Amino acid sequence: MPHSSDSSDSSFSRSPPPGKQDSSDDVRKVQRREKNRIAAQKSRQRQTQKADTLHLESEDLEKQNAALRKEIKQLTEEMKYFTSVLSSHEPLCSVLATSTSSPPEVVYSTHAFHQPHVSSPRFQP
Repeated sequence: MPHSSDSSDSSFSRSPPPGKQDSSDDVRKVQRREKNRIAAQKSRQRQTQKADTLHLESEDLEKQNAALRKEIKQLTEEMKYFTSVLSSHEPLCSVLATSTSSPPEVVYSTHAFHQPHVSSPRFQP
């Protein structure tokens, strides 16, 4: 039979004497197992590192979320306070009380608390 250059098919490769064939196969098995063991170990290390990174990122996002919720709570309280101040100011407001003809259209959006009175003569077009 002709010899093939395919080394994966042992029936066509040149065979060492029978005793040496077994020992070289054993050596290859041991080497392959060692290589596989190292590859599996590296894979587990990468997996552990990825899990650790995700855990740290999760903790960071939880902290950011808590800080944002705290800020929302503070801003909501501030909005309630300014709404209360505005409500108590409107009946006493001389700008609103001295307007001639029809009452001015004052629209208070959630962002209008820090703006001057829209009906003030200074701001009329």
